[in-house]
Amino acid sequence: MVSDGKPARCRVGIDVGGTFTDFVLANPLTGEIVRYKEPSVPSDPSLSVARGLPALIDRARVRPGDVELLVHGTTLLVNAIIQRRGARVGLVVSRGHRGVLEIGRMSLDNSFDFTLRKEEPLVPRNLVFEIGARVRADGKVVERPSDADLDRLASDLDAAGVEAITVLLLNSYAFPETERELAEALRHRLPGVPITESAAIWPEQREFERGLVAIMNAYVQPLMSAYLARLEERVAETGVKAPIYITASNGGTLSIDTARERPIDTVLSGPASGLVAATRVARTLGRTGIITVDLGGTSCDLALNQGEEPEYATSTRVGDYPLVVPVVNVRAIGAGGGSVLWVDPQGVLKVGPESAGADPGPACYGRGGIRATLTDCYLLVGLIHPEHFLGGRMRLDREAARESLDAIAERIGYEGADRAVRAADAALRVASAMMANELSKGLARRGAAPGEFALMAFGGAGPTHANLLAEEAGLDTVVVPPGPATFCALGAILADVKRDYVRSRRLRFADGPSVAAELASIFRALEEGASSWIRREGDILGEVVFEASLDMRYAGQAFDLQVPVPEGLRTEPDLDAITELFHREHERIYSFRDPESSVEVSTERVRITGRIPPLELPPIPERGPAEPIDTRTVYVAGRCLDVPVHARRELGRDAGIPGPAIIEQEDCTVWVLPGWNAAVHRTGSLLIRRP
Repeated sequence: MVSDGKPARCRVGIDVGGTFTDFVLANPLTGEIVRYKEPSVPSDPSLSVARGLPALIDRARVRPGDVELLVHGTTLLVNAIIQRRGARVGLVVSRGHRGVLEIGRMSLDNSFDFTLRKEEPLVPRNLVFEIGARVRADGKVVERPSDADLDRLASDLDAAGVEAITVLLLNSYAFPETERELAEALRHRLPGVPITESAAIWPEQREFERGLVAIMNAYVQPLMSAYLARLEERVAETGVKAPIYITASNGGTLSIDTARERPIDTVLSGPASGLVAATRVARTLGRTGIITVDLGGTSCDLALNQGEEPEYATSTRVGDYPLVVPVVNVRAIGAGGGSVLWVDPQGVLKVGPESAGADPGPACYGRGGIRATLTDCYLLVGLIHPEHFLGGRMRLDREAARESLDAIAERIGYEGADRAVRAADAALRVASAMMANELSKGLARRGAAPGEFALMAFGGAGPTHANLLAEEAGLDTVVVPPGPATFCALGAILADVKRDYVRSRRLRFADGPSVAAELASIFRALEEGASSWIRREGDILGEVVFEASLDMRYAGQAFDLQVPVPEGLRTEPDLDAITELFHREHERIYSFRDPESSVEVSTERVRITGRIPPLELPPIPERGPAEPIDTRTVYVAGRCLDVPVHARRELGRDAGIPGPAIIEQEDCTVWVLPGWNAAVHRTGSLLIRRP
């Protein structure tokens, strides 16, 4: 308990995953960071929060009233979109554009596969409604609906039983007034039905992509609103009265009210928080080039990062659908600890993307699951101890894991008494190859070599698999931060409040000085909107920072480059200086510039960041030499090895451990391969290197 009755002003981070819900509490008074894991409840994710939050507070020996900030991340929305469990959405479009979702970009993921099926739209064609509302590219309104048209449209939407509505009119990104009028008319006629305007959510050019952003927002908004209401209620029942923030896809956080209004900004929030924490740890190690691997229960999230801040992309994919909002640049593959092993008709062993999830979970959980997963493999080869999982709070069934893997061994033609453990070893090698393949693609796109990066592993299974991946991918260094299994929850309380604003206005620099004045006006308008928003985001915020960028291209190019714009050029644009910035960026990426071509801007962007008070990560004390606490037999590359086991809590600064070795902690197990060495950095991170 905090002494003298002084409030501890603690921060709590929560990351709700598919298998476990992770908790982190930072206590500035003591400098402690306390961690806890609770099994997730897929049917009601807020229930795991209600169970785990009091346990975390009790473990930290503080009071509920000592919590001043609670930051929460969840995969609820991305799973709802992928599994198509969202609201019944009606889409209203300009007359003649009913096929906008089916037509899309008229492309397939694989042009050579004649059996490939196009993705099914989130809104089926029978729920797409046309209306006589049209604006030309120059802003002239050429068609406006009558009251009778609006009455008929509202009646059709009501008869269709829609639960949410999206309005998507042509050219509304530049001229949103007609779209706004139509939405207001429908709100008047259909009270209680949430209505989303595409230009209000994301006013960027490209009708299909802008429409998808708005549709996804409407699709998950009822689900998110209901969940946040339950979350607020359950958190209040624990006695915690702190404001709740939700982690965002761009690596920041948002107030719960903003998240309720704009759930699309939080769709990919979980992986983003991990990269926020990873870049913070990398700075303390003096490293700028890192590859993060977040191996949880459901998937493996990979990211390549060069620099002191997370790298961002202006588009990504959620399941089958493009999403054109700024996100932390993370790529997910289906190879988590709960990923199911299977054998295809040709007898080839596969891993994922299906996951056993939290219920029933891997076979070794003893909850009725019978299909083998990567967690069963870790257990059977000896990497994890059945009595030490979650610090001993959960016992694993080794025999159930053996039975599930024996079935896999039979299907791939293995024989002998040890065929189950050989099948487990084979599955781990398959998973390593899958991850290394994705990693090599990212390196190739950058023209980078593996030696330029260190692999930072977190998530419950990340430290167990990291050295296997590093060996497969040709990396020389692995970093395992303190508390890796709850790392995304830590990232949540390290993140600042952040939101992106966009305006699509095509400007040709060759048109003369008026372009600079128009550019300054656009930046001013974006900053004013951002400033108005952030004033409502809470009292905890400190310094407010703006960052600006432009999507630019040479005239005639079919793609844009995002070019950061310094503050001086944002307030007083100099077209020659901005053009030179674009030339440099083009030359950096493509190795040449074209000074004879004119330059264009297609989209203007502003990011606003409200700083929260910094949080110091505690250093690790010095202790004696590393001494093993046990020895365990591990099956490695076709042979059994007696491997020393170390307790991570007993390892002090600069302690060294030669491989092979197992390093156990409450929330995960670290595997050090033969021929590699582990050392403890002063910050508490484990550095695993080839000698």
